[in-house]
Amino acid sequence: MDLSWSDEATSLREGAEQFGASLGEGLRERDRNGVFDVGLWRRCGEFGVLGLPIPAAYGGTRQELTTIVHTLDGLGYGCRDNGLLFALMAQLWSVQMPILQFGTDTQRDRYLPRLVDGSLIGAHAVTEPEAGSDVFSLRTTAVRDGDEYVLDGAKAFVTSAPTAGVFLVVATTDPGHGAAGLTAFLVDRDTPGVAVTEPYEKMGLRTSTMGELALTACRVPASQLLGKPGGGSAVFGAAMEWERSFILAPALGTMRRQLEECVRYARSRRQFGEPIGKREPVAGKLVDMQLRLETSQLLTYRTAWRKQQGRRPTYEPSQVKLHVSEAWVQTSMDAVQIHGGAGYMAELGVERDLRDAIASRIYSGTSEIQRSIIAGFLGL
Repeated sequence: MDLSWSDEATSLREGAEQFGASLGEGLRERDRNGVFDVGLWRRCGEFGVLGLPIPAAYGGTRQELTTIVHTLDGLGYGCRDNGLLFALMAQLWSVQMPILQFGTDTQRDRYLPRLVDGSLIGAHAVTEPEAGSDVFSLRTTAVRDGDEYVLDGAKAFVTSAPTAGVFLVVATTDPGHGAAGLTAFLVDRDTPGVAVTEPYEKMGLRTSTMGELALTACRVPASQLLGKPGGGSAVFGAAMEWERSFILAPALGTMRRQLEECVRYARSRRQFGEPIGKREPVAGKLVDMQLRLETSQLLTYRTAWRKQQGRRPTYEPSQVKLHVSEAWVQTSMDAVQIHGGAGYMAELGVERDLRDAIASRIYSGTSEIQRSIIAGFLGL
């Protein structure tokens, strides 16, 4: 694996850092009030964030995966709005990539250019009130009726649901066939029978929206089926492979920034006549932060490189998701502790990273689920 960067890749990362730094105006207020800024979303589309893995035919730039991770690392370093980054990554990996991979030419032409430029927001709707990680227990049904499917059911914890214009919905067309009975659909928001709740109030990631999607006698043309009938499991599996591998790529930059800020603080803050960084408990935390950052980088870049080489990942996406999420939470905890009372105050913004990081242990499959997946590959 060669991680020496071309001039183009270096320029992309540096540009992403500078662009990310321009997205922070009013963040404290937006976080406090749970406000999603559609203007910032569209700026990200115009900058090219959502087009990094998408071919030029649909408005993207089709970068190599290692370059994409490198760029998103830079974006996370510059941008302190973790909610915005989370929503961008959720759309990029669990909506756009499945459309690119499984969509028809008509579906790609219809949705991808608008998703890439930020004029359309997409949401992945699979989780239900009684079916989260157990996707084969979905109760949302899709019944064929001539040239249409009639969808009925409810989806919960749908990222960007209150602001989305299109939903990637996984439903069961044959409850008795488990994985083979799942089918994926692209459902437009203005389709009769579609209803979306008001945004949830969340602990963190408050600048992204999340809500519920209700489908009541919702008639969807068969042409809106994504992939093959009974192919919903493949669509969902591919989406999770992309998402678990790369949804936390911006967190690499966030942890890098957290480490740098904590080192600066530990050098300048004096207690008992010396910088606190000279004291072993603080120095030890900084060393652990650095180790977590480097292991997180290596796991993410290695997964990107292998996938770039055409090697299908096995347990690697779960490794990345598990390790980076746990590392980000602990690094955020350490950042609060190093800053002491100031770190606990909202003004500094250190506590916001912690609130945002905690969700990463839950979305895209909990840490417990990732451990179970990895254990399965170990023969347990």
